[in-house]
Amino acid sequence: MTEDYAIKIARDWNVKASGSGFVTRFEVLKSYLDAYDVQEAGGRAHLEYWIPAEEMDAFNNAIVGQIIITQTFR
Repeated sequence: MTEDYAIKIARDWNVKASGSGFVTRFEVLKSYLDAYDVQEAGGRAHLEYWIPAEEMDAFNNAIVGQIIITQTFR
């Protein structure tokens, strides 16, 4: 939910796991996200929505506008 947390995941976890990590910015319809609770993943600064994989099509359809890559880590 925050760029700082996304940077930490991309830089510290994704690079180690797969060799690269990307931070993206995009908007999602509030009406879609209202069906999910914000989850705390290891600390108050680590907030995220947990969207089940089988609901990715619905999630993708709820994205508004463009997806922008703001940072790349290798």
